[in-house]
Amino acid sequence: MCRILEVSKSGYYAWKGRKKCSRIVENERLLVDIRSLFIEHDQNYGSPRIWNELRKQGLSCSENRVERLMREAGLAAVHKRKFRVTTDSRHNLPVAENILNRNFETDVPNKVWLGDITYIWTMEGWLYLAFVLDLYCRGVIGLAMGARMTEDLTIGALNQALLRRRPPEDMLFHSDRGGQYASNRLQEILRENGIIPSMSRKGNCWDNAVGESFLGTLKIEKVHRCRFRTREQAKREIFEYIEMYYNRKRIHSSLGYMSPFEYEKRTLQ
Repeated sequence: MCRILEVSKSGYYAWKGRKKCSRIVENERLLVDIRSLFIEHDQNYGSPRIWNELRKQGLSCSENRVERLMREAGLAAVHKRKFRVTTDSRHNLPVAENILNRNFETDVPNKVWLGDITYIWTMEGWLYLAFVLDLYCRGVIGLAMGARMTEDLTIGALNQALLRRRPPEDMLFHSDRGGQYASNRLQEILRENGIIPSMSRKGNCWDNAVGESFLGTLKIEKVHRCRFRTREQAKREIFEYIEMYYNRKRIHSSLGYMSPFEYEKRTLQ
């Protein structure tokens, strides 16, 4: 090899025995911590979130350095896939005004709740999921899953949120204008609790952008990476992801890199 590289044997052994520079050693140690966080969060975090987690642990480094080390090590967060629309607004039920009007900023909990539905494929067929999210902390406070996309699903998620939170009157509940949300039964529950309904404009997903963002995260980080044999398996794993990881551990850039429940706890002290 020395002959091919045109170097002396003494030069080769001197190079081989030379100690690594401190920068290389630091990068190797930092990469161990980066890999640990990357695995802990199931490959969901890119360099910005990894960098913020390192800072929380007291490690001083730049975001660019973390990005470079992750790129060189082939550590890349999972990516988005397209998913279809579940809203069917072809009904004769009353539709509420879009009161929220894309105002996704609120200063207190239980001022605005968001609701939506998505679908998940299993080897038994489709599983549908309805959720309720508190806009203040972006946390999921109501959840229901079933084999049929009916009003029972949205009512189940709403009732769970009501049991957990007991919101004040005049709170806003924003959803799409699908029949599951415009149903007489769900609207009656809102009236009984003094909650004001608000609905997105027809075919406009940006009117519920925060809810859509959560669904995108759920699909990217959990659903698209699993092959669910049964609906019950899907229910268990999705419930665990939302309740144990998304609400309590997954940090959000919009919340100052805190998890939903951590953000709510810290800001209300």
